[in-house]
Amino acid sequence: MSAAKPPIMPGVTAPHYDVAQPLDVDYVGAFADATAEERAHQLKVRQFVQDQVLPVIDGYWERAEVPFDLVKAMGELDLLRDGVDVPGRPHVTLMAEGLASMEMSRGDGSMATVCGVQGGLALRSIVMHGSPEQVERYAEPMARGEILGAFALTEPTHGSDSVSLETTARRTVRDGVEGYVIDGEKKWIGFGSCGHVTVVWARLVDGDGGPGDNQVHGFLVPQDAPGYRATTIEGKVSLRAIWQAHIVLDDVFVPADAALPGATSFKATSQVLFATRLGVAWSAVGHALACYEAAVQYVGQRIQFGRPLAANQLVQERLTRMLSTLTQMQLLVARTTRLAEAGELTGPQASLAKLTCTRGAREIAATARDMLGGNGILLGNRVARHFADIEALHTYEGTESMNALIVGRDITGVSAFV
Repeated sequence: MSAAKPPIMPGVTAPHYDVAQPLDVDYVGAFADATAEERAHQLKVRQFVQDQVLPVIDGYWERAEVPFDLVKAMGELDLLRDGVDVPGRPHVTLMAEGLASMEMSRGDGSMATVCGVQGGLALRSIVMHGSPEQVERYAEPMARGEILGAFALTEPTHGSDSVSLETTARRTVRDGVEGYVIDGEKKWIGFGSCGHVTVVWARLVDGDGGPGDNQVHGFLVPQDAPGYRATTIEGKVSLRAIWQAHIVLDDVFVPADAALPGATSFKATSQVLFATRLGVAWSAVGHALACYEAAVQYVGQRIQFGRPLAANQLVQERLTRMLSTLTQMQLLVARTTRLAEAGELTGPQASLAKLTCTRGAREIAATARDMLGGNGILLGNRVARHFADIEALHTYEGTESMNALIVGRDITGVSAFV
């Protein structure tokens, strides 16, 4: 590790620290079996992060603005699908997409969440549960980023208890057109106030006891539909470069062909969420990697008492603990991803990966923030932004407590959700 002093700008005594270089950390070869194609996909995302994301993202994050130019570039590079198969586009393996999620999160949590919302949730819902006509209409434009999608499940009073959602849909005929009228509220909906179409999950309440009555269904709702009102949630201290919305659906009418034919129970919703939970674990690895990289590079450049911080025993011990946690996270996502590719991954295993990796990312971020001292709270040194973004990651797609209960039920055979 070099003890050379970092460069100093003319007339300025405070040095600048270069902590943004990729270190390609994989200490025990957790990803050694990745194919050349999988590695190429990863490196494509890394190059995008280095060239386009890192130079500008601090400003967007600080201003709480969505970098729509970056979203467009992601579409042009085919980075918005989150591994979802779209007709006419090459298949991306789960390992390749996991590595891509890691690299995107290493750059910025908001940009990784863009991929998760656009591809992992909205596009996946349509491809997994939509009609051939719906897939033809939306899949390719969404992959290109020309149509931005949202996934509206969470409600103001139903987060973890999403199966109890209160948003309703009723069959009706309006102006001679058969369809549904949707009423309710949704909250924390990414792209819900700045996109084009929202996948709304609502309970069918015809009350006639017919097929699907009182079950959760999925509907494609244009964001310019009369009665659809979305307000961007302000005051966030996490994921500030993507907008989440509070949506009010007041007598929103959609035609019958807006219903996703394969989404007629909460099981369909769970299938989408199960497919994305592992991606959240990969994102946590990316955040942890960014913080670890920043710490390693910083302690090699920061001079105190005439020598770099890296020459101190305590610093080396803390770096080793961070690497230990990061390596465990990498091994866990690599193994669970291979299980998923074989069709053998269980829900509890995915939950264990999610809670373990987000918890580990929090620990690594906290240690890195402390190691950077006062410089650790500056956006330009990466750690503070990741530290804040991990807090959102730790909560969405199932809190640590909810995922622990899923695993606990699997261990004991006893449900403790109520």
